[in-house]
Amino acid sequence: MSKSEPKSRKDMSASKKWLSYKVFLMALPGILVILLFYYLPLWGWSFAFFQYKPGKSLFDSNFVGWQNFQELFGNKVMRANLFRVLRNTFAIHLLGYVFSPLPMLFAVLLSEMKSNKFKKVVQTVTTLPNFIGWVIMLSLAMGIFGYNGVLNNALIGMGWISEPVNILNSDKHVWLTQVLLQQWKGLGWSAIIYFAAISGIDQELYEAAQVDGAGRWQKIRYITIPQLIPTFFVLLIMSIGNFLNNGVDQFLAFGNSLNKEYIEVLDLYVYNLGIGNGQISYSVAVGVMKSIVALVLFSMANYTSKKVRGTSVF
Repeated sequence: MSKSEPKSRKDMSASKKWLSYKVFLMALPGILVILLFYYLPLWGWSFAFFQYKPGKSLFDSNFVGWQNFQELFGNKVMRANLFRVLRNTFAIHLLGYVFSPLPMLFAVLLSEMKSNKFKKVVQTVTTLPNFIGWVIMLSLAMGIFGYNGVLNNALIGMGWISEPVNILNSDKHVWLTQVLLQQWKGLGWSAIIYFAAISGIDQELYEAAQVDGAGRWQKIRYITIPQLIPTFFVLLIMSIGNFLNNGVDQFLAFGNSLNKEYIEVLDLYVYNLGIGNGQISYSVAVGVMKSIVALVLFSMANYTSKKVRGTSVF
């Protein structure tokens, strides 16, 4: 026995090492993807420190140091534009947080449906828009909410309004309109995570509540929703990390001369500066500033959640 024990220990240590190698090899493709598509592009930040002009090599451009960053707040016109797009970005995101419980409530209510066929149909119909591009969403929105859309024709036919309401091509309620469009597109997809969380709730909790005489709404209020709150806060923290990332495609598609003052968010501003105006270096400087602010916001939200609720992302 004494001779076999060292062999068994060696075999166990060898198997553990081999297992760790296998885990590393399985994780290697993901690590390479992260390095290639998330960290390697950070080399582009170097453009912010040069006066780069399209058509020239970066090394042939003049090194200007922090000049582009200083112009963010030193130049009155650029400062005013920056504050304007930050206002739009903050307003749209804060309005989005007002609607953030909606996917959770939608998942809870849909999971309570007794008809599985109806449940699958609703889930499919609400999830499909997530896979549709914003250009197609613009066509659908114009067909429904446009000046000559279905909604205006129906309201005029019922006598509720006398003339069409120009909802999409207007400078009124732009932030709310864009947030509602985001909810329309992403409601079903966002609810999938909550469906998974609901399926993971211990069924013994519901059985115990049933024995105590709890009804359906009491189970939802005292079991389902409290069990989903940690998931909700994790998603909220991650969304705060993306606070300044509104994206370009939605606002580029729905933007026009009438609503440009309120629809141009930070990402679209960077796109317009770099691609539209050719100010590559300045647009990269704005992007670097955005990334740093987003990291600070994410860290603050994560720290606050850890102190208040004891849950955090890391």
